[in-house]
Amino acid sequence: MNPNPDPTKHKDIPIWNAENWFYEDIVIGKKIRSIRRTISEGESMQFNALVLDMHPYVADEIFAKNEGVFGKRLVAGAFVFSVGLGLVATNCVNAFSYGYDKLRFIKPVFIGDTIYTIKTDLSKQPKYKDMGLYCAAYEVFKNDGELVLYCEHLQTVKYRSPENIDL
Repeated sequence: MNPNPDPTKHKDIPIWNAENWFYEDIVIGKKIRSIRRTISEGESMQFNALVLDMHPYVADEIFAKNEGVFGKRLVAGAFVFSVGLGLVATNCVNAFSYGYDKLRFIKPVFIGDTIYTIKTDLSKQPKYKDMGLYCAAYEVFKNDGELVLYCEHLQTVKYRSPENIDL
């Protein structure tokens, strides 16, 4: 038996992982932690091929093992960044990416490492007539808690009640 037989009612079912918080809902200091995710060789190489990153440190096992300073292949930093932020993405329909600051690749990530992310709400300030500016820190850790990446994500976020915001 189909539990959802009427397609006209599907729009009334909440969309998974979609949120609609507003500027006023942001609580400075709030933290969330992601699930862990192990990075496989296949997805690492697929990412490299997709973005045309065939640097020997990420794509050449013989080079990485025999000539590289780490003795094994790295996972591309852009992939660690993408996966790390994706692990805590909230898909808020009222927030829009404004950019990233302080992006740093602190330690190498290797194929087979497991990563997780902690996001911390750092600051917010009124910016535009209809939207404020919000900043969150993203810390990506590997394995047992070694920090490998840090950045700050700036977003513009709609006000719930623009008339109550002092510019």
